[in-house]
Amino acid sequence: MSEGIVIDGLVESLREWLPTQRWYADKGRDIASVDIDVVATLPGDEPTVHLAVVTLTFTEGPPARYQLAIALRSEHSDGYAHAAIGSHSAYDALHDTDATTRIFETLAAGADIGRVRFGGSVTGTDLAGRLMGVEQSNSSVVFGDELILKLFRKLAPGINPDLEVGRALAAAGSSVVAAPLAWLELEADGEPVTLGVLQPFFRGGTDGWLLAITSVRDLLADHGVEPDEAGGDFAPESERLGEMTAILHRDLREALGTTEASADEQRRTADLMLGRLDIALVIAPELRHHEDAIRAAFEKFGSGQPTTPVQRIHGDYHLGQVLRTDSGWIALDFEGEPSKTLAERRTPMSPLRDVAAMLRSFDYAARHHLVEQADPSEDVIRRAGAWADRNRAAFCEGYSRVLGLDPRDAGPLLAAYELDKAVYEVVYETRNRPTWVGIPLSSVARLVDA
Repeated sequence: MSEGIVIDGLVESLREWLPTQRWYADKGRDIASVDIDVVATLPGDEPTVHLAVVTLTFTEGPPARYQLAIALRSEHSDGYAHAAIGSHSAYDALHDTDATTRIFETLAAGADIGRVRFGGSVTGTDLAGRLMGVEQSNSSVVFGDELILKLFRKLAPGINPDLEVGRALAAAGSSVVAAPLAWLELEADGEPVTLGVLQPFFRGGTDGWLLAITSVRDLLADHGVEPDEAGGDFAPESERLGEMTAILHRDLREALGTTEASADEQRRTADLMLGRLDIALVIAPELRHHEDAIRAAFEKFGSGQPTTPVQRIHGDYHLGQVLRTDSGWIALDFEGEPSKTLAERRTPMSPLRDVAAMLRSFDYAARHHLVEQADPSEDVIRRAGAWADRNRAAFCEGYSRVLGLDPRDAGPLLAAYELDKAVYEVVYETRNRPTWVGIPLSSVARLVDA
């Protein structure tokens, strides 16, 4: 059987297989049709590796395109059964070290293959690759603990912000990002489509979320100890993280420019917040208790200053998007929120949106342990809140030290951004993790009472 026939035979299997993948972003939509477009077949013997774009149409709404790396072997192997696409001898190539090595060798060679273009440069082709299992919206392969290749799963026309922003910051000499070394892309409908980005891998680095929740866990396990007395006090790291965030915003401003949002634009942003609140009230009626106060905060935001400084920002900033390395904190993943269009992700925004998102992340780190306890004591709840307050303050102090601007002085602007994020979290938790909804709901109550 030819490889072409095998690929064509995957159409029906993909209809069932795709919705089972963690990175599939269209769960709940009924697939009407599946089209497989092989954009490159990589050189080499078995397994044969095909880079493909799968276009899905749905019974309702716009179509979607996903990237797959498909491996084929002449004989079925139980070693790849967990990655098999249906009952065929085809499987997700990222689970096969031989296949990922082939991808890396092709990237290192730098020669265009099929419709795929390779940019940048990388040396060394003898690095074995292993698939990381922590991401949800994309897939990453680590090569020899030296390099990491992120392959974007859901594709959109245009240069992915992770590549665009990373290249701009690297060109400007920023020290707080992992510079893109190489990338692969194709052209579709006259526009480039980013398929993947290769960057340095920081062996031994730890993401901020893991460090933060470990600090909280140790604090709550040590009865009677306050956050500022704990041996695992995270506040010094939070302060350094605030400094890095300020440097990041400064570097983004210098690399990609800044502008001013008019009062009308700020009013439109407030209207978007109010629109999201209207939807949230239907999905999570518990928010109605605070509806008037939330609306008042958004209205105050919309009738604020005549102009507001805006620039490119991270766009999806939280403790899981920062890494503590031997040389300090760095920021990862400038892709932005995958649910938004590329145009929306590229729109200049207030850096306070990033700040607010990180402040919300401190709240989550502090309080997610409480969800796991059947009946946490008042003292545990109080100390978790004290941890959040201490680290939120330390972050803002570090930010202020670099830029001379304390985010807490922004008043209605920061409050509105935090509330908008918390409302989004209430909706997300209601739909996906109902037992967690108390975290953002309690935050909404604190924010409106502040």
